[in-house]
Amino acid sequence: MSSIHPYIENGIPKSDPNFSGGTIRCRCPSNKVEVKLGSNVLHNHFCGCSKCWKPSGALFSLVAVIPVDKVTVTANGNKLHIIDSSAVIQRNACKECGVHLFGRIEQDHAFKGLDFVHVELSDEKGWQEPQFAGFVSSIIEQGFDPSKIDGVRNKFKQVGLETYDCLNPVLMDALAAFTAKKNAKVSAKL
Repeated sequence: MSSIHPYIENGIPKSDPNFSGGTIRCRCPSNKVEVKLGSNVLHNHFCGCSKCWKPSGALFSLVAVIPVDKVTVTANGNKLHIIDSSAVIQRNACKECGVHLFGRIEQDHAFKGLDFVHVELSDEKGWQEPQFAGFVSSIIEQGFDPSKIDGVRNKFKQVGLETYDCLNPVLMDALAAFTAKKNAKVSAKL
């Protein structure tokens, strides 16, 4: 089986409740794109979708969200480009090494105001630990042998993470509440 993700294979670093952020960097040997994250992240999780950036040989990405106002490009921003301008998440990647530094939602969406980031691109320790694995079955669509998917789910469970074929219930509820509110199906108290 391919590597699920280096964080699973090498041990998930422990989070620090007092951690206040750090810098993520692309993987170019020099003139790295640097993005300062001015707080810890929220909803850090493994994602099996085909859109998120994954380390070489990994089946899953590690992606979290952080408020947009806590994200600042501090070096070599001229190397960034948007991977797919038609996608909901505008993934900003380094033109040279291909690493995604942040993804931003510009349209009306439940997660607008949050950027998607990859904390494994940081040298600092203390980031929120992954909370779950989402879109697990999506790796099958990308060519993973379906007969081995239970092994992937079991590996996540061995490190204490629930697996979902979408997002976790809290995030799915946020998406559903946003849609209901947008369609005037629930009160404005949401």
